[in-house]
Amino acid sequence: MGRIKTENNSSRKDVIIKSAAHLFREKGYKAASMRELAEVVGVEAASLYNHIRSKSELLHLICFDVANRYTVMMDEVEAEKNSSLQKIEKLLRFLIGGMINNFEEVYVSDREWKYLAEPYLSNFQAQRRAYRKRFANIIEDGIKKKEIKKIDATTAVLIMLHAISGIESWHRSKQKINGKELEENMITILVGGLKK
Repeated sequence: MGRIKTENNSSRKDVIIKSAAHLFREKGYKAASMRELAEVVGVEAASLYNHIRSKSELLHLICFDVANRYTVMMDEVEAEKNSSLQKIEKLLRFLIGGMINNFEEVYVSDREWKYLAEPYLSNFQAQRRAYRKRFANIIEDGIKKKEIKKIDATTAVLIMLHAISGIESWHRSKQKINGKELEENMITILVGGLKK
């Protein structure tokens, strides 16, 4: 056992967080142990605590990093003067890209958040609800402007987010199209289905 190996501009803490996301996705947050994480990172378990306080802190960092990225993109999209369909497409491309390129962190944030400790659990749930509401508002605005067919916006958001969450099965596929083709296919289906 030795020092945590870092690459490029990543810190030792970044390496631990990325390794934790991999372990939490593979085994589930509850089943993963700090000893296993230390093995993956290549240090003694006690050395991890020089960089992080606890396993729960790692889950908190992973979940809120993803949630905050989603919020920043939503802020950006809402501020733009684009049509509702353009805004939705930009959000969807961002979310699809996250599931393709940052799969483990996004997966953990999407599936393991229920193990967050309070007050983080309540904060995270509130952030998720607010995000979905803001997404639905963009759809409702598009319906008012007659850019989008008359549908239930809340249901549309749930369907789109669940479709993106389903990219997990693409990662497990033995034969699959490339990430760009997957993105284009999903945009055709998800945005195309909204058009009036």
